[in-house]
Amino acid sequence: MALADQELENTLSMAKRLNEDGFALYHHFQRTGDLRDITESTEVLRKSLELTPEGHADLPIRLDDLGHALYLRFHHTGDVNNLTEGISAQRKAVEVTPDGDIEMPVRFSNLGASLESLFERTGALQHLNEAIINQRNAVELTPKDHRDAPTFLSNLGEFLQSLFKRTGDLQDLTEAISIHRKAVELTPDDDPDMSIWLNGLGSSMESLYERTGDLQDLIEATSIRRRALELTPDGHPALPTRLNNLAISLEYLHYGTEDLKYLTEAVSMQRRAVDLTPDGHAKMPIWLNSLGSFLESHFHITGDLNVLTEAISIQRRAVKLTPHGHAQLPTRFSNLGASLQSLFELSGDLQNLTEAILMHRRAVELTPDGHAAMPSYLNSLGFSLELLFKRTGGHHTRTEAISNYKASATYPSGPPYTRLQAAKNWVQILNRSSSPPPADILTAFDTTIYLITLTATLEQTLERRYTQLQDSSGLPLQAASAALALGRVDKALEWLEQGRCLVWGQLTNLRRPLDDLRHHNSDLAGRFTEVSKRLEAAGTSTGTKSRDDISASEKTSLAEKARENLNLSREWDDLLVEIRAIPGFETFLKPLPCNTLLKNLPESGYVVVINIDERRCDAIVLVAGQDQPMHIPLPDFSLERCEQYRKDLGAQLQSYSLRDRGREIVLESEEGDGKRGIRSVHFRGKRGETVIQSILGGLWKAVVKPILQRLEVSKIDRPCPVQVPLTRIWWCPAGPLSFLPLHAAGIYTATSSESVLDYAVSSYTPTVAALIDRVKKGHSIDKTISGLFMTSQPNAVGASSIPGTTKEIHSIYELAKKGGIRVEKLEGSETTATNCLDTMMAFSSVHLACHASQNNQNPLGSRFLFHNGSLDLSSILQRNLKNADLAFLSACQTSTGAQKLPDEAVHLAAGMLAAGYRRVVATMWSIGDRHAPDVAVDFYQYLLDQRDPAGKVGFDGRKSAYALQQSVEQLRLRLIDNTDQSLLAWIPYVHFGY
Repeated sequence: MALADQELENTLSMAKRLNEDGFALYHHFQRTGDLRDITESTEVLRKSLELTPEGHADLPIRLDDLGHALYLRFHHTGDVNNLTEGISAQRKAVEVTPDGDIEMPVRFSNLGASLESLFERTGALQHLNEAIINQRNAVELTPKDHRDAPTFLSNLGEFLQSLFKRTGDLQDLTEAISIHRKAVELTPDDDPDMSIWLNGLGSSMESLYERTGDLQDLIEATSIRRRALELTPDGHPALPTRLNNLAISLEYLHYGTEDLKYLTEAVSMQRRAVDLTPDGHAKMPIWLNSLGSFLESHFHITGDLNVLTEAISIQRRAVKLTPHGHAQLPTRFSNLGASLQSLFELSGDLQNLTEAILMHRRAVELTPDGHAAMPSYLNSLGFSLELLFKRTGGHHTRTEAISNYKASATYPSGPPYTRLQAAKNWVQILNRSSSPPPADILTAFDTTIYLITLTATLEQTLERRYTQLQDSSGLPLQAASAALALGRVDKALEWLEQGRCLVWGQLTNLRRPLDDLRHHNSDLAGRFTEVSKRLEAAGTSTGTKSRDDISASEKTSLAEKARENLNLSREWDDLLVEIRAIPGFETFLKPLPCNTLLKNLPESGYVVVINIDERRCDAIVLVAGQDQPMHIPLPDFSLERCEQYRKDLGAQLQSYSLRDRGREIVLESEEGDGKRGIRSVHFRGKRGETVIQSILGGLWKAVVKPILQRLEVSKIDRPCPVQVPLTRIWWCPAGPLSFLPLHAAGIYTATSSESVLDYAVSSYTPTVAALIDRVKKGHSIDKTISGLFMTSQPNAVGASSIPGTTKEIHSIYELAKKGGIRVEKLEGSETTATNCLDTMMAFSSVHLACHASQNNQNPLGSRFLFHNGSLDLSSILQRNLKNADLAFLSACQTSTGAQKLPDEAVHLAAGMLAAGYRRVVATMWSIGDRHAPDVAVDFYQYLLDQRDPAGKVGFDGRKSAYALQQSVEQLRLRLIDNTDQSLLAWIPYVHFGY
């Protein structure tokens, strides 16, 4: 053998031994976390690489080994030079690895991990994008049953989650969750790497909670992270990370549940994470930052100054240990600023607030444009500046606070909820400045109303959208109040339309007829219709199991479904842009402006929108043929008075001993004899009035009568002949006023009365747009479905017997048959949810005489109770009842609504309108089983009597409001007096729609 060959062999042999030694030290470090091991490992691996010639078969693996060792050393020391050197080696490893090499996926994955770490250090988005490309390559080149598949999937999930945190694009997060679930699903429970995959999944679920606020996401994240910690043995280098991650979830859980035990546990875990981490470790600032935040949260619960002082001290240390240019430095400045602000609010020391503002400024200055966290930093800076303005009164400080709130609210990226919080602060600081508010508050409220719509978007289920809207309830009313104060009646009306009944409006848009678009572009109309149908089905679906009861594969399937729904929502938005680019379709599905609302009103009558806010109460009246809405201030009414009426009414109803007798609630005084009927409790208002009489009288004097007088509506003497029609009014009340019976407002004494019934026939509509939509649908009924379907449930599961329902539908059945109406009835066990829905599809009108249950927490769970099972609103909404006309809901509380969402009309009556019915008869509270059959028979008798003699098929639903008023009048005549017993018997009946 030649000397040169011998030297080369010796060199290669040395390189191999060095590589093996370096690799052994690398693995020893992974077990011990001893910095000396990984430092020596990198030195030995460098020497091995130096001895390996270009083109050698082992060159790729030695490059990759050195790169990964440097990656691990960086995570221990934070020295970015290690990371950049490692990335250089890993790039070359990928370049020199032959195509098809079985190690190529590993090389891609290792390079991706190093690039993602460089992004975390520098915040440079290009590093993260390159990391994701490399990691996708690793996943695509790896069979699903390969042992490394979970590793590559988990890494990709983490990178996508990092991208979501940077850009705020929810699509990245939903993909991350789906990928993490696949990694867990592919891994046996006893696999030592399971804790890693669980940690990634828990982190992504926590990010989803941060974005959506859904507590179930957080509960699952906490459970997953707890399991990951349990699988991590003492002494493992990853133990502090697992402790930190679970502690973060526990802090969030504390805020979500208001249970202090979670925060206490979080503090304890985080202290342990800090104690387990040696000084100088790169992750020490992370653990300190978390601990400081937890302690600050603990201070807000306990008020202990020592806790806050410790939090600030720890956060100062975290900032000091964070290298200049680190991507997480803005977060640490912001957290320190929040704690210093808390100290100012406790101590009043202006120096603390001045430093807090400085910290918040630094956070904003160091955050790159487009970062999803920017709105949060801007909002925090604005709030600190507002505190300074309140303390010093400096006008420029207030101006700067407003500027930061505005910048946060209008920022092009970031969570909509965060931006909405800034918008709230923006309008509040402007509202407090003067009365009337400054004109620029209109811009602030425009932004606020828009952001409300972004918090409850189509990819979410209806149930989730309702939850999101609870925090913004009342904002559209505040906006309208400000607009009215500035003389902008048109703007007030538009905001009330855009910000109220948002969910039903979305559902209506998904079902919008597309005849004009189909004529112009049938393919585009077809695609839009298909996507709309799929979105509607996704939104109205509800889960039947809790997350604890479903398997890992089912959870993976749900994650995939969430991704699909988000993609559908994006596709729907893209199609909207495409449609609106067509000349003549620029306003397609956009909120209706005031002038459009005025063009499509009912031909006669008045639409009365009533807004109520703590500053003022006003009516906005719309009349067909007029080009401007009419503004009627109601200075004698107030939000405080309205709330008191609502509470008094609720207390009066509940002050009785409630006992269910079918649809009738037996109302007894404390000394009640238990006999069937409604007995008055003799609470008295002013001048000897009962509470009910006082409420109705107050509504009459302060709200309804001033409106009738301004409209010059005349009273018609009783008895009113049929041929003298009363004026038609559609009431559209906002806020807590929607719980009060405007249709019955009046003065009621023992012997006489004057009320709105003497002047007008009342209906309700959730929004003006909802009424317009029903006007546009017309009133012609297909002969093949014209007719009446009825069902009665005298014995529903879980409810008391209601014998009056049998009498009710038999009487109506005979009446309809005699009148030549196509009619069908189902009773008792004949009625199931499926055959009821099928029959509703086949008839234009439906009469449901049964128990009903309203679910305020989940409106889609509101349902009609049958002999066996029930029919919930979700199932009804999934049927597009496009030929439906009239629904009579002869059941209790079918238009009651939810106090947390007074402007979302979350009741069965609105749900039936959303399902397609043009008009609905419903009840505001419980109705009497003794009176219900008579009311229903009188109702249908009126409709039969008013049929066109030319022989039109079926009922004329347009006369249903008159029919209800006539039947209620008949009931009042039978009741004779105006006691609470009598008033409570007829007031519940209400009419919705056209």
